[in-house]
Amino acid sequence: MRNGGVILYPTDTVWGIGCDATNAEAVSRVYQIKQRDDSKALICLVDSDARLQRYVRDVPDVAWQLIDCCDHPMTLILDGAVNLAPNLIADNGSIGIRITKESFSKELCYRFQKAIVSTSANISGEPSAQNYRDIDPKILDAVDYVCWSRRQEHQPHKPSTIIKLGQGGEVTIIRK
Repeated sequence: MRNGGVILYPTDTVWGIGCDATNAEAVSRVYQIKQRDDSKALICLVDSDARLQRYVRDVPDVAWQLIDCCDHPMTLILDGAVNLAPNLIADNGSIGIRITKESFSKELCYRFQKAIVSTSANISGEPSAQNYRDIDPKILDAVDYVCWSRRQEHQPHKPSTIIKLGQGGEVTIIRK
């Protein structure tokens, strides 16, 4: 990823396609692999509160309250994205970002020391890959590296809850 590579990896939710969230060329490759319009935002993972603050200008208090009380993976859409690839940031300046608590993806983010793109490992419009065996061979062939962790799992996984926090404190549930 440090050289612009794209990986396939297990996350705290479903299998994901990832790259350095600060590298615009790598982010473009993710859009190409997914066959996804680049006007549709991607999310990214971080490993800690401190890292979250590196990528969002001003994290609202309600975000910290939601993070503290949520016991399952929750992606927040926050305004004021900074220090990320421009093609990862929505037109309105927001970013979808999640602090991962799952051991593999948390360690990956920690060791990489940057935000990592995390979008479901599927062609846009197709079902998400809950497990490694569900991943389309086209995706497997398109990435630079496939992580070995959790390939044998067969339990169902689901995408994260997505909550958008507005500038005026509005809370909108995008996906439950």
